[in-house]
Amino acid sequence: MEAALQRDEVVLRLEDASGELRAVRLLAELWKREPPREFTRRRDGVWELSLLRPLAVDRMEYLLELVRDRGSEVGVDPANPRRVPGPFGDKSVLEFAGYRAPAWLEDEDAPPGTLRGVRLQSRRLGGELGGLLWTAAGRDPAEPLPLLVVHDGPEYAEYSLLLQLLESATAELEIPPLRAALLPPPFPRDEHYSASAHYARALALDLLPALRRRAPSHGSAPVGLGASLGALALLHAHRVQPGAFGGLLLQSGSFFRLRSDRQEAGFARFGRIARFVGSVLRAPGWPDPIPVGMTCGTGEENLANNRVVRDALARQGYAAELDEHPDAHNWVSWRDSLHGPLVSLLQRLWG
Repeated sequence: MEAALQRDEVVLRLEDASGELRAVRLLAELWKREPPREFTRRRDGVWELSLLRPLAVDRMEYLLELVRDRGSEVGVDPANPRRVPGPFGDKSVLEFAGYRAPAWLEDEDAPPGTLRGVRLQSRRLGGELGGLLWTAAGRDPAEPLPLLVVHDGPEYAEYSLLLQLLESATAELEIPPLRAALLPPPFPRDEHYSASAHYARALALDLLPALRRRAPSHGSAPVGLGASLGALALLHAHRVQPGAFGGLLLQSGSFFRLRSDRQEAGFARFGRIARFVGSVLRAPGWPDPIPVGMTCGTGEENLANNRVVRDALARQGYAAELDEHPDAHNWVSWRDSLHGPLVSLLQRLWG
């Protein structure tokens, strides 16, 4: 793929020397409600697609669908070397003029923390949940430290480089030394992270107490961090189990609503999520407001939902702030928008 990046237009080209391609389509989260963008075949055999640069983003992740007589396949752009990994495989990426990766990625001098596995017993989940526990560099395992609890934690570490950010921020004295519990979702993820009262009880009454026994703290409630359904599950746990968390950072929360998200109605727990979000939006107040940071990409279809949830929480007495970032629903977007809101939240809570 040859990509010509101009101020107002993106031109994508794919060589087809064998002439076996019957169609080429661009698949991107930016346009998931619309049909895929179709390439056209030029007389010289090159497939080409011209599209206006998406104004809402500074970078774009995408896949290609290559259609042949024997069928079609979806994968990365075979000629674009710039790719990003993810839980479901690599994607190709275009970075437009103006995109800047966060400065903390350049910090190679921060001392690494320690990382060890933990097994957390949960009667409500019917067994153990294995996770990872990170401790800031130079801290004794028995020393009480603040605790950050991360939904989809191993993925945050791998794809959003969360531990590198924590190491840099603690070394620069932006945040105090802390521990981070990287929790994977119980299987099946979509069931437990979709406003499940069962999971909220397991998290608040089993997993967090088990963590406190393995991660000594000063007694303050932990801070929760999650993205997408993981963010939704944290807000739900806070609302149905008051006191479980002292603060939350919610990235691209999947706050589905009946009036605006009918395209998600095929999701098995859409109704349960929509009912919970509706209850948040309708509540005139809340007895346990906590600081809540939020981030959402300006290219995401759920941006409006994140805005209305932020507004509802603010009306209910929460210190709620939303940071809008020029990207879409992906791990690099969550990485790039993490530093400011997370540091701000932890400074507010932990000094």
